[in-house]
Amino acid sequence: MGARSRPRVEVRRSGKRRRTVSAYRDGAKIVVLVPDNLSGEEERAWVTKMVARVERKELRAAAPRKWDDEDLMARAQRLSDAYLGGLAVPESVRWVGNQRSRWGSCTPRDRTIRLSERLQRMPEWVVDYVIVHELAHLIEPQHDEKFWGWVAHYPLWEKAKGYLAGWSDAARMPRPPGHEVYPAGDAVD
Repeated sequence: MGARSRPRVEVRRSGKRRRTVSAYRDGAKIVVLVPDNLSGEEERAWVTKMVARVERKELRAAAPRKWDDEDLMARAQRLSDAYLGGLAVPESVRWVGNQRSRWGSCTPRDRTIRLSERLQRMPEWVVDYVIVHELAHLIEPQHDEKFWGWVAHYPLWEKAKGYLAGWSDAARMPRPPGHEVYPAGDAVD
């Protein structure tokens, strides 16, 4: 396996910047913004750290999840067992590319769950939340108090719901039904 080439790096020092260091990709180079008062040694350490951070972020963003339908089904079964007492048993769980305004959907009648391919680049705990959310529809079809009681068994549900709401807002997408943000944790339609 060949060695990876080092990216071109531009360091910009600023007298206005006091403590923070940041970095971003600008075409073929990585720009690192540092305070003007850093020593050469401190600058080199920060540049190394920030270039690695930008590259890690790019690798995560570039690598969609490789879970196939069988993997999703096994994951859903584990999540149902762990958080829903094994009561939610889907017939199928699969990725779909045609969901532009939803993260997932469930048809309780035929017990099928579909997950937006956009989730493939998101953290696993967010994907797990969407799976639990859709599994809960197999127990309680409506977004009512009982439904949210089931979803609340997943410990990261509020964090994941907020993550998706923030992502939707940043992308200027409408929030899907059931993903609205409510004051004081009230989650009803």
